[in-house]
Amino acid sequence: MGSQSGREDGGENVGRSARRRAGELSGQVLEVLRQATAALTPADVQRRLSAAGTGPLSYSTVVTTLSRLHEQGAVERYRTGRAFAYLAVADSALAARRMRRVLDDQADHEAVLATFVNDLSPADERRLRALLGDPDTGAGSRE
Repeated sequence: MGSQSGREDGGENVGRSARRRAGELSGQVLEVLRQATAALTPADVQRRLSAAGTGPLSYSTVVTTLSRLHEQGAVERYRTGRAFAYLAVADSALAARRMRRVLDDQADHEAVLATFVNDLSPADERRLRALLGDPDTGAGSRE
């Protein structure tokens, strides 16, 4: 006999095994965009995801995912007629934005930066000093 919810087993987890894990679709969309040689429209992304075997996705699901990725700074978007086309942000730019957000969330920037530099490997510290124009490295100054 069926339950009041209309499910024959009365369980609340019916179909959950077919659901994606949190962030899985975003990762798949980012991968499609990274593999592309040009910006893609939501319809392009939807077709490529379907071809990759992700299962059926509605156009609105793809648009929502792309919009969220844009809000997070993971993708850039460009107007193409009445819609947008999307392009993945380089991993290095995304990491730099995340680092900046973490720094901005802290009141004592000096302490955060000092801890960050102290935790760097010697090679990464040399790279950072060179990028900043440290006189010991012979590089030019940013200021």
